[in-house]
Amino acid sequence: MRFPMPLQSAILIKRYKRFLADVTTPDGQILTLHCANTGAMTGCAEPGDTVWYSTSSNPKRKYAHSWELTETQAGDFICVNTLQANALVKEAIELGRIPELAGYSSLRGEVRYGEENSRIDFLLQHDDKPDCYVEVKSVTLLEQSRGYFPDAVTVRGQKHLRELQSMVEQGHRAVLLFAVLHSGIDQVSAARHIDPVYATLFEQVQKQGVEVVCYKAKLSPTEIILQEQISVIS
Repeated sequence: MRFPMPLQSAILIKRYKRFLADVTTPDGQILTLHCANTGAMTGCAEPGDTVWYSTSSNPKRKYAHSWELTETQAGDFICVNTLQANALVKEAIELGRIPELAGYSSLRGEVRYGEENSRIDFLLQHDDKPDCYVEVKSVTLLEQSRGYFPDAVTVRGQKHLRELQSMVEQGHRAVLLFAVLHSGIDQVSAARHIDPVYATLFEQVQKQGVEVVCYKAKLSPTEIILQEQISVIS
């Protein structure tokens, strides 16, 4: 996925009110950016980090600039715009970069399913295959050379695991896809130290047949490509 225009850089002053961040541009101007990531963003938003942002031409937007990437002071790139994860996965599926999800004739997004009022990120279908339910989770938390999900307690994520297990029980395929959007992460684990309930469910649903795949993105201020498979470690 190429950005329509190359991103511009600035230095992060602070992130606040979840949706906003103040930055200093190379010419000394202070801008307020919109931040689409409402999560903890642990390690992704340290004052002094380089922020790469896009600019919208929509005159109705209150904040024209959007925070897309962080370049940490250690040199890692992180996609902090959580809206990009599903677009990257969709592109990768359609271009055949995820062999585990190849061979389907139909791909639909945000389909209602399950008993807990959920929406699946992608439903893959083909006449001679079981339906395949794909839940996408972006991974940006790096600790001690390993990536972790989630970066905060996630009741919603726990629900998604139960829904995936229910699909397997009904005879469908269910896939949890970790999209790693941090250049410093080379393996991923469930974050038991952050959300032990999620980690326990994660182990349980795998034993019941939920598949887990993990792909890492190549990140730059001009494009993001989800292409490299990496390991999920218990």
